[in-house]
Parts: sequence; structure tokens; C-alpha cells
Amino acid sequence: MSISIIGGGIGGLTLGNVLKQQNIDFQIYESVSEIKPVGAGIAMAGNAMQIFDKLGLKEKIENAGTKMHALIITDKKLKTISKTDVLKLEHKYNVGNIAIHRADLQKILSENITENIILNKRLETIEKKKNYHLTFLDKTKIESEIVFGADGVKSLVRNQILKSGKIRSAGQKCWRGILKTEIPEKYSHNAYEMWGKGKRFGFVKIRENTLYWYALVNENFYSDNIDLLNEFRDFHPDILEMISKTSKENIILNDIIDLKPMSHWSAENLCLIGDAAHATTPNMGQGGCQAVEDAYVIGKLLETEKDWNKLFSQFEKIRKDKVHHIVKTSFKIGKIAQWENFTGIRNFIFRNIPESVNQKQMEKILKLEI
Repeated sequence: MSISIIGGGIGGLTLGNVLKQQNIDFQIYESVSEIKPVGAGIAMAGNAMQIFDKLGLKEKIENAGTKMHALIITDKKLKTISKTDVLKLEHKYNVGNIAIHRADLQKILSENITENIILNKRLETIEKKKNYHLTFLDKTKIESEIVFGADGVKSLVRNQILKSGKIRSAGQKCWRGILKTEIPEKYSHNAYEMWGKGKRFGFVKIRENTLYWYALVNENFYSDNIDLLNEFRDFHPDILEMISKTSKENIILNDIIDLKPMSHWSAENLCLIGDAAHATTPNMGQGGCQAVEDAYVIGKLLETEKDWNKLFSQFEKIRKDKVHHIVKTSFKIGKIAQWENFTGIRNFIFRNIPESVNQKQMEKILKLEI
């Protein structure tokens, strides 16, 4: 049986590792011509780390990244609004929350399956006949019985086969930066997010002497010649230093978008996973983690179900509630965090949410469904 995974991101690569563990043959078709260290930082929370543990990858990922002890929301002067202690959950699940460079994570995920990855294959068309007929930009063609669309929020697989999926804008611009610098001990093991008025700044150490930061502003603050230093001038001086010390080539700019929750992720012998099915805004650090969970659930179902279409139907039933909850909650959090008015009231309310509530919310996300 020929199985094609379109997209070599976190979801596609994790699924490849899952299929390899079960001795199932597959090919991953990735659009880039070489795997280069591009992108920025990413958080792999305890739900993803439990799965990487089952795949024998946990230690490699821990060694390549930094273990986070707490997730801290502060005001723009670094005064704590709320804190979630993730060490308590680490002891329960025997895995940590890891901040890592996306490129380092992809390298680890691809090491075991390099012979199954075909680079420089950008999908141009996909058509269902008896099987799926796929044509790539270089005009090569393949036929595949089973297809997984792991090709991101703007998924061509989704657009051409399911003809569904509405991309939503959160109305925010996001800069992501990587800075090589000495990191003070006080910042070494916590992820920080600072809330201002219509803007946010977050940062976390991702490896020795390497910091990942991100800055968000509401679209009405944005212009082509925006000066980030000026935009965040009233934030803590450490933040201004992080921005000023980061070279322009190490900063990327994106719109914050997600996918409006969809009722179906699959068609006959075809299934979407990760961002192609349920892209989420980054406010809960769960985008990549949910792609990893998709791959894991497919693997678990394969242990007992050999009919792919029945498996895809079960997969959707198991995953939808959790994923839709994360997409909706993350979108709401992103809007609240970017309030331009009543920020004092917002901060007061969040300061008075008991840590046990934050803990319970996180535990709900860390628990694997099967």
C-alpha cells in the first residue's frame, strides 16, 4: 500500500516516526529543497513530550532545548500577573515542557526517517481517481492509495480535495527573533509573556546562550516603517536590549492567523493533520503539540484498525473536542492579551485567578486522549 505524507513539518515528521515504529512504509514529500535552520522557537509541552518519549526521542529533544519550570505572564515592567508552575505536572507525567529551536526539533524528527523524505517536491495538484494522483511543481507525478495532508494552514490538499477551511485573521502582527547572548540566570528556565496595551512581548531561552523572543502588535499600530524599539519603548529595559541586539536577518514577521474549526478533516483514503486540519493561534503554545498528538492517535488506532477510512472517522471523533477547545480558547486569550483599553482591570482579574485553576487547565491539555 502506498502512503504519501504531504509536508515535512512537525506533524508530517512525527507521523513518519509513528508509521516507521509500526513497520508501515510511507513517503514524505516536502516542498523545500534542503532542510535549513530557519524559523524560530517553539514550545513542546508535556503532551507532545509524552509522545516523543514513546517514540524514543524525548532525551534528544530535552538535550537540544531548554526545560521550562514556569510560564509567567507579567505586565510591561515584568511585574507578575499570573504564574503556572509546570514542574508539578512534570513530576506527574515524567516529562518536562521544552523550549527548542524549530530547526533543531525538525532535525531530530527527521534523523530516523531520512530515507523516507523526498525534498524539493512542492505539490501543484491532487486529484482523486481510483487512487490519488499527485503532480508536483517539477512536473513529476505519483499515484498514492492513502494521502495525509500535513501541508499547513494554507493546505493545498485541503483546498483541492475537501474544498473547505476558512482562514481567520486575529488582527495582529508578530515578529519572532533569535538572539545569541548571555542569558541571566533569572530568565534561564521560565517562559515570559508581557502584556501591554495592544501589544505583547514574550521570551524564553531555547539553548545555551540563545534566546527566542516574539513581539505582537495590533494591526492598527502597524505600518511598513514601524520601529519596534520605539513601539516597545515603555516596556522593561531588558526587552529593548533584546530587540536592539538582534540582527535583522534573525527576525521574521508574520500575520497571526488560524483556521475556523471545521466539521470534517478527511475524505476517502485521505486525512488532514496538524495545521492543515486545525491551525491555531500561538497563545497556548499548542500548535505543534496538537500536530504531534494527531500523529500519535493515528498510530494508536492503527494497532487495532486496518481499514483506513474507519480509522480516519475514529480519529476525527477522538480529536475534535480537544482541538476545537484549544483553537477557540487560544483565539480568545489572544484578543484579551491585546486589549488596548481596560488593561488594569484585565491584569487585576488575571492576577486573582488561583494558580490551581491554571494548573487544572494545563492538565486538561497535557492528558492524552487514548
